[in-house]
Amino acid sequence: MLKPVDPGPQAERPIGELVHELIEEGKAYARAEFDLAKAIGTAKARAVAIPAALFGAAFICALAAVTALAVGIVIALASLVGPLLGGIVGLIIFAGIAGGLGWYGARRLKRDL
Repeated sequence: MLKPVDPGPQAERPIGELVHELIEEGKAYARAEFDLAKAIGTAKARAVAIPAALFGAAFICALAAVTALAVGIVIALASLVGPLLGGIVGLIIFAGIAGGLGWYGARRLKRDL
């Protein structure tokens, strides 16, 4: 008569135990992936922080320069046509520049998309 085969350490485990182990390993993998993405994001944010601050400061300085130019134009026009009309002419000049830049930007956006 044949003896039953001894399954040894590789015995079949219940399905519930296998499913539970699979779920736990999936959770551990998801946590590891999330931690990796978080670490990559943090490293990129740190690398971009100082250049972003420098660009912000450059933007503020450029805004101050444009404001000084606008004030200079209005003051120059005020001596020629009066303060109120000089302000209105300065407004028309810079509104025209802003409108032209906005129109060109919209046109480029439509063309590129």
